[in-house]
Amino acid sequence: MVSLRCKMQVKTELEKIGVDPIQIELGWVEIKDDLTDKQKVILKNNLFVAGLPLIEDKKIALIEGIKNAVIEMVHHADEFPIVNYSEYIKSRLHMDYVYLSNIFSEIEGRTIQQFIITHKIEKVKELLMYDEYNLTEISYKLNYSSVAHLSNQFKKITGLSPSCYKKMNMSRTEILENV
Repeated sequence: MVSLRCKMQVKTELEKIGVDPIQIELGWVEIKDDLTDKQKVILKNNLFVAGLPLIEDKKIALIEGIKNAVIEMVHHADEFPIVNYSEYIKSRLHMDYVYLSNIFSEIEGRTIQQFIITHKIEKVKELLMYDEYNLTEISYKLNYSSVAHLSNQFKKITGLSPSCYKKMNMSRTEILENV
């Protein structure tokens, strides 16, 4: 679940089967009692129709919770959290970060840090394309220690410097506008 619409859909589907959720977060739901087999089948089918798969494997659900926390942290927050990303994830999932990190690496084959970097670079690309912020402002907004650090990470991931990426996309936009 990555949006308010998804959370509302899940709440609606739970209420349809007579379940009052205690808490609905991105990627997981807390309920008082276990679902009956019949409730589980109905919920699974209704969520599937809505494009929301029901994940019952606890490790996979944790991975989804971590991914959703990172996406929320990087893409949906006005500012990058002041707390360390590990503290942020730990507080969102209410679990030990080392445990979460080990599970994530085991299942995904990459670290949470690598996943965060990938999403931060995607956010940098987005901000560069909107042309609302300069690189220094983007660096600050995404909590990089310096513009040089952001630039080095950007080049490592994309193969281009941020300025080359921006010029390339501006050229592409101009070409499309002239067609």
